[in-house]
Amino acid sequence: MAESTFTPPPDPGINPEQGLAHLRAFLSVASTGSIAKSSDDIFKASSAITRSIRELEKALGTVLFERKPRGMLMNAYGEAVMRRAVRIRDQAEQTADELCRSKALGAISRNVVFNLMFSGKKLQLLEQLSELRHLSAAAEKLGVSQAGASMSLSRIESAIGQPLFHRMIQGMVATDTADKLVAAGKRIFAELRHMEADLSALAGTQQGTVIVGALPLGRTYILPMAIANALKSFPKIRVKTVEAPYDVLVSRLRTGDIDMILGALRPEAMCRGLITEKLFSDRIGIMARAGHPLAGHPQIQLDELLNEQWILPRTDAPGRRLIDDSFAELGLAPPEASVETGDLAIVRQLLCGSDMLTAISPRQLRVEVESGAIVELPVPLGQTTRQIGLTLRDGALLPPIAHSILDSIRLYARDLPTHCKTIRRLAGEPAQTPEGR
Repeated sequence: MAESTFTPPPDPGINPEQGLAHLRAFLSVASTGSIAKSSDDIFKASSAITRSIRELEKALGTVLFERKPRGMLMNAYGEAVMRRAVRIRDQAEQTADELCRSKALGAISRNVVFNLMFSGKKLQLLEQLSELRHLSAAAEKLGVSQAGASMSLSRIESAIGQPLFHRMIQGMVATDTADKLVAAGKRIFAELRHMEADLSALAGTQQGTVIVGALPLGRTYILPMAIANALKSFPKIRVKTVEAPYDVLVSRLRTGDIDMILGALRPEAMCRGLITEKLFSDRIGIMARAGHPLAGHPQIQLDELLNEQWILPRTDAPGRRLIDDSFAELGLAPPEASVETGDLAIVRQLLCGSDMLTAISPRQLRVEVESGAIVELPVPLGQTTRQIGLTLRDGALLPPIAHSILDSIRLYARDLPTHCKTIRRLAGEPAQTPEGR
């Protein structure tokens, strides 16, 4: 272990503009072991390279090299940065090669694209324009003038040799080239975010940010308990959750905006470039308020519910497909949704305040079921099981703090039957004591 210590930067996270600007000098010095050799390697003055290394060390909060008479030798922190820097360089090269190979895009300079991948300021501008679609909004978000942002975009497009945004009435719409540049930039920013966590883990302080995409089933119990458990061991880590439909979450997972998704797993055909891990099986039940006219019936057939008002998930949600299939198994047309929502707070209030029904996992309403406010109706259904688990990006190198969240999620998913006794009984699972597990 190197004698240098890790002192986190005053602001959370590593500034992409500072971090990327100096990484190329770092990569050269790390490979050549010498400031002088790096000067020849990347055609920069020795003083400029020395300044870049010092600025990078200041931004990261730690010394990365041991200065020896025979040259610059990476310490353990430098080796950790090197792992991320190589991944960033590989991403830059991959993006440059991909754009240059595309005949539909015309002639694009590989060096221009490669250099762009190491300009945090330019990548941030493209990202904000892609998301906000208005130059004024992007400029305000980045804290620059609109004129400055406009000039920067013009220079980027001039260097690339083609427009990156269509100027439309509804705003600026990213071209395919811009989409590829933005996606690559986001993956590079994710590497910088994880770099901070890698360094803190090496120092034994375990800090940084983990971003979790949360689908409905995981939000009510498993994820909150997993986060609380991880924070007991690592109180300095930060956890952000993103609640959105699956297609939005998986898009952000692919670009590195989020680190993992917890929820219903999708078919293999939808998971190209992803890794899925099954945690447990879940099922759908028909739920209603405790005082619902049907709540006291010993058994109810599915066709008796055709005229009820329904709260259902979106048409593309796995739970919606399962309930539609249950009706189809009996030759019945699926129910029409009076309310279509994935918001559990809305579902709860509608159930408790009306005679509407919903088809949902009983586990998602665990608190209301255990309190007696909501009950599961005795309705025989067809095959309504689904697999719940984790979805990760293939090839992602998650830092230790992300693995602490993953391990906590696995822990609470494994012990779910013990923690949710009422739901276990509803699901028809046998009683099980801790000694019998």
